[in-house]
Amino acid sequence: MGRIFGLGFLVVFAVAALWVYNLGLGTFIEDPTSGSPRTRVVDESVIATRADTIQAAGRDMGIVAPKQVLFGDLHVHSTFSFDAFQLSLPMVGGDGAHPVSDACDYARHCAALDFWSISDHAVALGPRRWAETVETIRECNAISDPNNPDTVAYLGWEWTQVGWTPEHHYGHKNIVLRDLEDENITPRPISAGLPEGTPPIEDVAPSPFLTGAFALSEWSTGGPELARYLQETGAIRECPRDVPSHDLPTDCRESAPTSKALFDKLNEWDNVASMVIPHGTTWGFYTPLGSSWDKQIAPGFHDPDRQGIIEIMSGHGNSEEFRPFREIIFNPDGTKTCPGPNNDYTPSCWRAGEIIADRCLADGEDSDECAQRAETARQNFVDAQRNGGSATVPGSTVAEWQDAGQCLDCFQPSFNYRPRSSVQYIMALNRPENDPGEDRFRMGFIASSDNHSARPGTGYKEIARSEFTEARFRNFVDTPFGSPMNPDPEPHSIPMTNEFTTAVFATFETERGASFFLNGGLAAVHSEGRTREQIWDAMQRKEVYGTSGPRILLWFDLLNGNGATGRPVPMGSQATLADAPIFQVKAVGSFEQNPGCPSDASEAMTPEQLARVCQGECYHPSDERRPITRIEVIRIRPQLDANEDIATLIDDPWKTFECSGDPAGCQIAFTDTEFATSGRDALYYVRAIEAPSDAVGANPLGCTYDENGTCVKVDYCSGRDADDDCLAPTEERAWSSPIFVDYAGS
Repeated sequence: MGRIFGLGFLVVFAVAALWVYNLGLGTFIEDPTSGSPRTRVVDESVIATRADTIQAAGRDMGIVAPKQVLFGDLHVHSTFSFDAFQLSLPMVGGDGAHPVSDACDYARHCAALDFWSISDHAVALGPRRWAETVETIRECNAISDPNNPDTVAYLGWEWTQVGWTPEHHYGHKNIVLRDLEDENITPRPISAGLPEGTPPIEDVAPSPFLTGAFALSEWSTGGPELARYLQETGAIRECPRDVPSHDLPTDCRESAPTSKALFDKLNEWDNVASMVIPHGTTWGFYTPLGSSWDKQIAPGFHDPDRQGIIEIMSGHGNSEEFRPFREIIFNPDGTKTCPGPNNDYTPSCWRAGEIIADRCLADGEDSDECAQRAETARQNFVDAQRNGGSATVPGSTVAEWQDAGQCLDCFQPSFNYRPRSSVQYIMALNRPENDPGEDRFRMGFIASSDNHSARPGTGYKEIARSEFTEARFRNFVDTPFGSPMNPDPEPHSIPMTNEFTTAVFATFETERGASFFLNGGLAAVHSEGRTREQIWDAMQRKEVYGTSGPRILLWFDLLNGNGATGRPVPMGSQATLADAPIFQVKAVGSFEQNPGCPSDASEAMTPEQLARVCQGECYHPSDERRPITRIEVIRIRPQLDANEDIATLIDDPWKTFECSGDPAGCQIAFTDTEFATSGRDALYYVRAIEAPSDAVGANPLGCTYDENGTCVKVDYCSGRDADDDCLAPTEERAWSSPIFVDYAGS
């Protein structure tokens, strides 16, 4: 009788599981695919006041007829993105779905942005999700006057490419489209597909029975919603690879596995105006050890007409600075070895050996045996598959890794820093043998948020770490998405190898990496006006800059680059000179923020919307500006050939100018007396630095150092309570786009 009852229970359970899987019944989370923008347009008087304030600051700095400085965010995810959806689930501390419509409301009234773009991961955007994204972006724009919009919403997606080895890794890029008419947008987003060597989705996806069972077991924490999401994502069929984009059906997932393939596909759509913006280039969370941008300067892998802007910083950290340290050594025979500590940097592979050796000695083993185990651990780390070296040290903790793998003297760096993919390194690359335009990367600089809860422009206030950043990522450690490879939680002293796993985040250091999430940066443009076309034209001119979050005003001009006209050449431009270039910089600090939200936002949104979407805090400037303390100039002289050492070509900082702290701003001028005799091209950009202030995650590991400079204790952000914003002092800043000065006759 018991056996019959047990069998009957299993049958009922299986039927119920399949029912949940197929219907995706939710219990409390709103449908992540539903909703239209819910709020009214911002009053014209509010927009006019913002513009007048910026114009007045420019005129006070002596700028004649300044263009409009507009602020935006070109990198934001809704819960259509697979990682954003998972972060929304209560099982990892989320508060439910945040659809594209939330991003519109947030940009308009919480962050008070002039422009923004949606950039969900293309791999999860099937026909229905893409159609609803297009419709919501259109609705977001439709309520505003197109000739004087309060905010401009651009359509786009993220090409999320990950290679498990450096030679196959091209990184992540956002694609932004100018227009919204059917004939001027692609019928589907173009994804990067799955990483090379990863089994097909159908081979690794859980069965309907298991998914349904999981939905039932997690009924009150988002299981049914996850089942529905996985069902729809898994049902998207792959497009054939050898068919032109125009001839593909609309109901398949189109993939381009390399940046060359991506540009080839975009170029098939002559009527689609698009730009490609690389981002997160140094983020070692997924970027393989030793990854470099050298391979992307090969013919066809860069399109200067589309890839004219790069994201220098986001809520995932800063990717600006090059450092000469090595995280891995590639030997001529194809093998890999672990370098020792170098250039004030401790490779993670080296620290893996130290952890094992310390445990070994604590177990009473002799020093020779422990040294051998340490060497094995280091080799296992660099040989680990899929960037999963940390999994080769059983039961390791964040504290044991100390500050290994991190750039210790970079400004708010991305996690597990990859310096040969930094923006400075990319700007220093040069291949004169390539065709013009493909020989160098001449890109403007922006920053953005990379927010995963439909909140563009979160950097306006340093608050709400658990909501405005992806700090909840650490919670994946205890879910099926983060189950460790080598499931041995005991911290013993025998190193292990790293094998393939199907768990989504198991190869990554989710807990330690979660400490490095920030509220994110902003993009700024010098535009002739507020319209979609005018903002787009400014981005095409590269007349853009980025900030770490605050709305710093920045102007950077070449004064003698326009020949007889005498007109200054703005940031992002290119000039050819034989004489020394003369530059001028003007910068004005951001406004201190008042608490709460201004009346326009509180009148446009209900108290419930303000609390959930804005967390009760909006962009709300006071009349007091933060002082600019100094301006730093960076000079980069691109390679003359591929063998030239890049470390000798980057001067950072090349010049530093202290400012008086006058709230009205700071202005300086400088020249390069070496340029006329150097016989080589150069590019210059500036950083405007604000006075120190507290920021979320500015000291991610909270190291306590001994007299030898060793991190002996950590107080890492992801180990703190969710209501702890992990504030620490930092120097907020703005980065101009470079001015590219070519040597006449070079």
